[in-house]
Amino acid sequence: MGDYDRNRALFDGRTQIDGCDPVYMLLSPEEMFFRAMRSQDFDITELSFSSYLVKHSRGECPYVAVPVFLSRAFRHTSIYVRKDRIKRTEDLKGKRIGIPEYQLTAIVWARSILQSDYGISPEDVTWVRGGIDTPGRPEKIKLSLPAGVKIEDAPADTTISDMLDRGEIDGFIAPRPPSGAAASNPDVAWLFDDPTAVAKDYYRRTGIFPIMHVVGIRKELAQQHRWLPGAVFKAFSESKARALELLADTSATKVTLPFVEEQLKAARETLGQDFWSYGVEANRKTIEAFLHHHHAQGLSARKLAVEEVFDPSTYETYKI
Repeated sequence: MGDYDRNRALFDGRTQIDGCDPVYMLLSPEEMFFRAMRSQDFDITELSFSSYLVKHSRGECPYVAVPVFLSRAFRHTSIYVRKDRIKRTEDLKGKRIGIPEYQLTAIVWARSILQSDYGISPEDVTWVRGGIDTPGRPEKIKLSLPAGVKIEDAPADTTISDMLDRGEIDGFIAPRPPSGAAASNPDVAWLFDDPTAVAKDYYRRTGIFPIMHVVGIRKELAQQHRWLPGAVFKAFSESKARALELLADTSATKVTLPFVEEQLKAARETLGQDFWSYGVEANRKTIEAFLHHHHAQGLSARKLAVEEVFDPSTYETYKI
């Protein structure tokens, strides 16, 4: 799992997973997702929601998910453009957009925003796939995309950050910002001048706070120990509650950032008191939206129902 405040009580032992004596590894998303899907290195692991659904829809995923959402983000800040040529969102039609992988969760959400709110479908642009910081990056999972979707590989010796800086692509969508010279190029900026305002409007209209990552348990373990998914859900929920309690204690802020009180107040005013909720029912609208867009973009082999996505025992866990 990642090194997040919402996981820290698990890692330092303040919160326990009932019946387990886990060995924790704090890894980057790129490493743990690659190892989870390619060699199934872990018993319990944070997973890309998109990668999980690609494999799960085919009946090929070695993990079953529990509704613990370790990463959530409004991905309006994931879209960068060359401001010297992209003046409006609609200007992206017919343009070239760099991406690290087509099926990354952040990019699925960003494409859904572009299509639903601005009428730009995946077929309307050319997708250029390459590394953000280092040249070359393959898809973790083999995909079969709809006809009309145009994907090119970036040249083997360059990155999509370099291509954006040089103007060889018009836009860039990724979970991380562009690196290198592109990071200081005055012609490279967010597509949305005020992405926070746009994201708040998006939430008010849709009720969707995008989910990026879930927690997966190796299927044979979940089947052998039927208590395990519920125990994992309970422990991650308790750890998150501890993090939020500390975040609200601003006698000495726990985050190396000013204006924490104001940001916390704004989040609760916009999204409610439980603004980073786990569980299915509190997130059904968000999950349904992602299942729809994931299938519409050709990533799920079939349209999944919400009731098919998570371990069956966890649907009862949070009804108690």
